[in-house]
Amino acid sequence: MAAMDLDAYSAAHRQEWDRLDALGKQRFFSGPEADELIDRYQAGATQLSAIKTTAGSTLVGDRLSVSLSRARLRFTGASANVLSSVPRFFVLALPAALYRVRWVTLAVAVATVVIATLYAVWIAGNPQVLANLGTDAQLKQYVEDDFVAYYSNNPAASFAGQVWTNNAWIAAQCVAFGISGVWVPYIIVTNAQGVGQAAGVMFAYGKGDVFFEYILPHGMLELTAVFVAAAAGLRIFWAWVAPGSRTRGQALAEEGRALFTIAIGLVIVLFVSGLVEGFVTPAPWPWAVKMIIGGGALAAFLTYMCWWGGRAYRSGERGDLAEFEAGAKRIVAG
Repeated sequence: MAAMDLDAYSAAHRQEWDRLDALGKQRFFSGPEADELIDRYQAGATQLSAIKTTAGSTLVGDRLSVSLSRARLRFTGASANVLSSVPRFFVLALPAALYRVRWVTLAVAVATVVIATLYAVWIAGNPQVLANLGTDAQLKQYVEDDFVAYYSNNPAASFAGQVWTNNAWIAAQCVAFGISGVWVPYIIVTNAQGVGQAAGVMFAYGKGDVFFEYILPHGMLELTAVFVAAAAGLRIFWAWVAPGSRTRGQALAEEGRALFTIAIGLVIVLFVSGLVEGFVTPAPWPWAVKMIIGGGALAAFLTYMCWWGGRAYRSGERGDLAEFEAGAKRIVAG
């Protein structure tokens, strides 16, 4: 197609392209206009292909390409605005995903309590085991000063931020590496060992009340968040082991998308527990006040997880992306 041929070709189809461009700029369509948009898009795509095949990259072709792109967005739809997805995430996706792991979360919590209790009883009841953790002077220093000072050695704001980032990183690892089937049990046992060791030493020196006074206000919500993250990781692993009627790839994709929302949600939950640990736990307030604050935070989270999440789940929500954002789940012919 020579230069004069391209000019003639453009002149012959100018009205069609102008109409395509006009339709592409419209926001609302009647039935006939929608049909016309599709027809003109198909015709324009064929014409653009002819121009590129014979003349290569040209100004006329570039303009037609822009009109085609605009028209395509009108009938395929643009991706949703991120801000418009926020309400759905917090009202439907996140609570439904949390609800799905409620029983696994309970199992992880029970396992942690059992392991931590066994370690605490073993350490507190065996002087030889206790001696392996340090000298008598070192352990007394820990019980009488270090355990409590840990919560007030640094400014409350910086301490809360440090705790938040550390716990959020652990939660994200549980979900991300859950597919391995090894990382989550390791985190559960390690976490339980740490809690049990601290409890065993405190009880051995008659400071069990101090242990609970400084652990429970923030620990109720903090540990629950870790239990939830571990449960999500285990669910992803189980989707790989037993995908059911789905392929393993499909099961992992669906569960991974749905349950990784939990990691995002737990960042907020752990931020709250970090604030409690940084500002409430070391505060010179009555223990009952601290427990009311920590217990209230936990109750709010469990209500969101079990009650609100149950409503979202029963409405059909599973925590996955909407069908349009998730894309085709399986390639089919026809």
